[in-house]
Amino acid sequence: MGLHTVRMDAIDRPTFASEASRRIYEYVERHGTVERHKLRDVVSLPSEEFQDRLEELKTDGYLEEDGGTFRIALEFGAIEKHDLGEFTVTVRPARQQDFDGLIETIRDVTAEETYVVAETIAEQLLHEHTVSRHNAVESRVFFVATVDGDVVGWTHLDLHQVDPVREVAQQTVGVRKAYQGHGIGSTLLQRGIEWAEANGYRKVYNSVPVVNDGALEFLTAHGWNTEAIRKDHYTIDDEYVDEVMMAYEL
Repeated sequence: MGLHTVRMDAIDRPTFASEASRRIYEYVERHGTVERHKLRDVVSLPSEEFQDRLEELKTDGYLEEDGGTFRIALEFGAIEKHDLGEFTVTVRPARQQDFDGLIETIRDVTAEETYVVAETIAEQLLHEHTVSRHNAVESRVFFVATVDGDVVGWTHLDLHQVDPVREVAQQTVGVRKAYQGHGIGSTLLQRGIEWAEANGYRKVYNSVPVVNDGALEFLTAHGWNTEAIRKDHYTIDDEYVDEVMMAYEL
């Protein structure tokens, strides 16, 4: 696997100069994309101060604007390109325009193997209709693998912000069946782990049904350990199935 470009830049969690800036950011975060005029209704500010807040959020790298439409601009890392001979895989932070591809890829993976947490993530994405999330309670980070611009794999980190659990994250990873066997899953798994380590996390979890042999073997081969088993945690095809909680110490 030829690694052309690697740049792992971790950024701090968002801090805001004013409550108005926070409200604008969180509104865009919640909705994915928002037109400028809609944002005027979110905060009661004089026109000049409203413009200043928007420019401040753009300058700080929190929002980006395209033709009067705003979206979250936070990128948790950089772009890597891997030349696999028959095709080139790009691994990068997910963007809002990856939404449909992410849903399709997660469903492609969960149709082949039992991965309940990933199914839940897909439903959450559909409910919220936004890829990025970062607030005072809960955040998520997505990295995607793309081929010719199409999403073929992902890794996701679920990040709780409350103090007792803010140093642990839950990770999922998956690759479309047609692209498995090329090391893409390993690259995505490592990308998520490196982000977590760079941002102060001490442990990453992955919850897998005991019937998903492939995922358990994959994680074990990458240094993950079984930390706990929750008996009869899932009901799959009318049968009770144990959940295996795998952990990776950073």
